[in-house]
Amino acid sequence: MVKLVKGFLVAGIAAALLSGCGGNKEEAAAPSASPAASPATAEQTDAKTTASIVNVADAFNNAVSEKGTWIIAILNDLTIDNEVVVAGEFHDKGAADGNIYRKIALYAQDANRNITANYTLTAPKVTVKSENLRVQGGTIKGDVYVEAKGFNLHETSTIDGNLYFASEDVKASAQIDGKVTGKTEVQ
Repeated sequence: MVKLVKGFLVAGIAAALLSGCGGNKEEAAAPSASPAASPATAEQTDAKTTASIVNVADAFNNAVSEKGTWIIAILNDLTIDNEVVVAGEFHDKGAADGNIYRKIALYAQDANRNITANYTLTAPKVTVKSENLRVQGGTIKGDVYVEAKGFNLHETSTIDGNLYFASEDVKASAQIDGKVTGKTEVQ
């Protein structure tokens, strides 16, 4: 009975996330696609045009890799014991002609795109190598090292740690509207 209830809960969350599809990147739009492809469906799915909705460390690391997806969302607080590297070039909504854009969504939303829950991603180090990465909602607990231009910390997000930029140019291209509890500097 408990497994059945949990199954319906996950299905409901996925349905709510799917209903949020279609907003532009300035909106508080959350993940808007199906869960991360399973091995059985990976060959049938173009991983670069779908979102990854994940709740375990390995799936998250795969989703943020060069072979991952343009948008990555977590379904709960997530702790990763090793460095997280966000790499690869992706386009808004997975469209080849879309702007270069990538998003990590650390929240859940309702059908009206109101944030209903915020989640924490805990990792000792998060390195950003993807251009125009937006972190929206929730908290990254750990230090963030930005090597790519266009990093965006949305007003709904927090970095509970330090934020380091690889150069002054990378720092100047960033938009930091959220909160950083530690230092923000070029290193």
